[in-house]
Amino acid sequence: MAEDGTVLSERLVELFRWVDPGPESDHLVSDVSGWWRDPEVLAALGPALVAPFRPARPTVVLAPAVTGLLLGPLAATALGVGFVPAYKAGDGRLPAGAVTWARSTPDFRGRRVTLGVRDRHLGPGDRVLVVDDWVVTGAQLRALYEICAARKAEVVGTAAVVADCPPEVGTDLRVHGLIDATRLQA
Repeated sequence: MAEDGTVLSERLVELFRWVDPGPESDHLVSDVSGWWRDPEVLAALGPALVAPFRPARPTVVLAPAVTGLLLGPLAATALGVGFVPAYKAGDGRLPAGAVTWARSTPDFRGRRVTLGVRDRHLGPGDRVLVVDDWVVTGAQLRALYEICAARKAEVVGTAAVVADCPPEVGTDLRVHGLIDATRLQA
């Protein structure tokens, strides 16, 4: 499966589910757990995410908690580079030492998230590939790009499993998605 992006994208769609979290919610919630359960999909995700960015020669992969803590290492391993996690303030896993923080603009639910990266893991000369599972507004990605700029690291683009963002966001953040969200109908 790792060689054929069409087979991977079809399998991602097949394994995806929308879940109704109950009467207290006014929206469905994405369930991507089927992706993690399928060993062939799991093995193919890293190489597929990084393929469009290989020519840019990233030196590190950066991804936000929580799902990024799985996807980021898969992508980094496929590139043969290191991985840097971006922590979310208030989630109980604050990094020790000097940290560069950035606060996102409101996301698709109106939430603002504060993300932090350990200074010792990102700096001048780094060519950063940002990886995430789903891009809608690009709010968290912009915060990560801000951190990279503050650390004088160059972002080469964003790899996502699902692209669900307006074209201008996709262009601005150089988003390459494995599947378009329109294929994941509720």
